Amino acid sequence: MARHNLGTVVRFEFIRTIAKRRFWVATLFVPVLLIIVFVLVFVSNSSTRTSAEAQKNAHFSFQYTDESGLVSPAIVESLGGTQASSEEAGIAAVKSGEVDAYFAYPADPAKQTIRVYGQDNGLFANGKYSSVAESILQASVEQKVNSPQTTAILQGSVNTTTTTYKNGSVSGGFNAVVPALFFLVIFYIVILLLGNQMLNSTLEEKENRVTEMILTTINPTSLIVGKVLSLFMVGLVQMLVFAIPTVLAYLFFRQQLSIPELDLSQFVFDPQTMIIGVLILLGGFSLFTGTLVALGAVMPTAKDAGPIFGALMILIFIPFYTVTLVVSDPNAFIVQVFTFFPYSAPVTALLRNAFGTLPLWQAIFVIVELFVLSAIVLRLAVRLFRYGSIEYTRKVSIRDVLARRPVTEAEPSR
Repeated sequence: MARHNLGTVVRFEFIRTIAKRRFWVATLFVPVLLIIVFVLVFVSNSSTRTSAEAQKNAHFSFQYTDESGLVSPAIVESLGGTQASSEEAGIAAVKSGEVDAYFAYPADPAKQTIRVYGQDNGLFANGKYSSVAESILQASVEQKVNSPQTTAILQGSVNTTTTTYKNGSVSGGFNAVVPALFFLVIFYIVILLLGNQMLNSTLEEKENRVTEMILTTINPTSLIVGKVLSLFMVGLVQMLVFAIPTVLAYLFFRQQLSIPELDLSQFVFDPQTMIIGVLILLGGFSLFTGTLVALGAVMPTAKDAGPIFGALMILIFIPFYTVTLVVSDPNAFIVQVFTFFPYSAPVTALLRNAFGTLPLWQAIFVIVELFVLSAIVLRLAVRLFRYGSIEYTRKVSIRDVLARRPVTEAEPSR
């Protein structure tokens, strides 16, 4: 019974992992970094608002010339401006410090540039000159328009609403995309946080030279499956730790951090889309977990496994180089390749599922592919660990392992 005590393996691996100091350092790194970023954003927003208010209430002296005849003298006078006798005189007044700024409006402002001259008050503060020059011209033109409707159009105060239909019913639009994209976020977070742990789950025993002792009491299948299940549990712990600062920031510091309010009632949770998202997430996680565990069983040290581990991590980011095609042209050849290639399928399929461009038959194919390949890789990982557990100095030959006669669980490994 001891050889098949899966619960003992899961409990041991889980407690051993969460009891390590480096686990909490790695796990808390992201939340602590988020808290620091939130604090910096809060301080920056406060500073920006203060500066904006100061700019808004700031008054400066200026002169102008108007070749277009569009500028309203009344508006200029209300802002404390005066008309210059010529462009040369206006520029000279700025150079001598007599006025803070000078605006030269051309004969056709729609095609020609408004020339602005001003006293240097720093890059950020200098922007007020052009803002005021443009607002004077806009206000002057709007004053000449008698129709409120035309004025509103000129100001861009026109609202539109779009309603789209899918299969005869109103589609969710962006509100249906966000919930499904949540699965992609989870996949990235879990793989990035747990990837190294997955790799070291089998490498650690090999590097510590204790695998032979372990395999005398627990069979390889129970050991590997137990390690995979413990990784699922560790991933859940990390997800909860990662989510805490985000939830707290939204609940208590949303206004200070300028986080938009989320109305969950507006989101559309399509059952088919959500189920497909869950299955692709689980299949993708299982595949990467089994692959990294198998990699750890093959390689003698983490240093040797590093290049392949890096390549696997790159594979989950490659689909983002074609994200525009994924959204606009899902039938493109490269998108189809990324959809069905196992190690890019989770990201590509989750993206297409969220944007509603993944047909049901393709979703089923990808899900079956991921779970079947996960089972194969996991079985391969068990066999590699059985035969490669005592290979401490060289890489295990997968060809040699597959060529060997399978042993039963009761037989000792050689």
